[in-house]
Amino acid sequence: MRPVNKLALLAALLVSPASAQSTSPQACAGRLVTHALGQSCVPRKPVRVVVLDAGPLDTAIALGIRPVGAASKFPGDETFVDYLGDRTRGIVSVGTITEPSLERILALRPDLILSSKVRHGTVYAALSRIAPTVMSDTVGATWRENLLLWGEALGKKADAQRLLNGFRARARALGRAVPANTTVSVVRFLPGQTRIMHRASFIGTILDEAGLARPGPQRVNDFAAIVGPEAIPQMDAQALFYTTWGPAEATTLTTFTGSPLWARLGAVRAGRAYPVSDDHWMTGTGILAAGRVLDDLERVLVK
Repeated sequence: MRPVNKLALLAALLVSPASAQSTSPQACAGRLVTHALGQSCVPRKPVRVVVLDAGPLDTAIALGIRPVGAASKFPGDETFVDYLGDRTRGIVSVGTITEPSLERILALRPDLILSSKVRHGTVYAALSRIAPTVMSDTVGATWRENLLLWGEALGKKADAQRLLNGFRARARALGRAVPANTTVSVVRFLPGQTRIMHRASFIGTILDEAGLARPGPQRVNDFAAIVGPEAIPQMDAQALFYTTWGPAEATTLTTFTGSPLWARLGAVRAGRAYPVSDDHWMTGTGILAAGRVLDDLERVLVK
């Protein structure tokens, strides 16, 4: 990308009324979309889309739209979630999910920006002056609602609904094929933190869609429990899946898996503790990621 004159870009961003959003149906020449922060007049067929999280990136690509820009995962690493592979080729990084660059976004001349209030609500006004911006309320457990919202913004809500219907049918079929009374546990290792994932999470909703049972401590309608090694017994199940965010050596993984309590878990003793990709089990929060999770569950649980 060509060098950006930051002062000129920011000046244009602050004074230009042309990209400010319309909330009047009479003034909207495109489509009026209602979202977490109001209403936005979006183009009938957006072509220069910028997405600021893995969820809308997943959604756009699933619906056949390759964004011109997207937020990457880690500082200094301008790559995206790995399960999308070559489908992200040519997409420009606009900074990270936690720190998107307004200058980079503006330089791409987007006609639509997709994100969520929980991630970028504080810069919504600035983003809205660059292009119509549609925001879900939050991420993770709401991925199905977000798919339909972002699909509507992209002019492909019917396609998004078909994708969701297909996922649900496949999840139900998978659940029927899994041996009865199988329980599934999910753990995420992060730098300085370990989470036992509960039902109100992206992965929790997928397991619920498949009708897969959770061990007692995980049958909770919240996001996750942040735990220490003493809680390792709560991780046990017929099948235990675990992920690491970022380099494994920078997470709590070895502290937990090196514990005698880990070695005593029934899933570990039976060889049924499975490392899986954090990108599609945790970070992706979209329909394509959900499909990859079903692939993993089918490979492991269905005989």
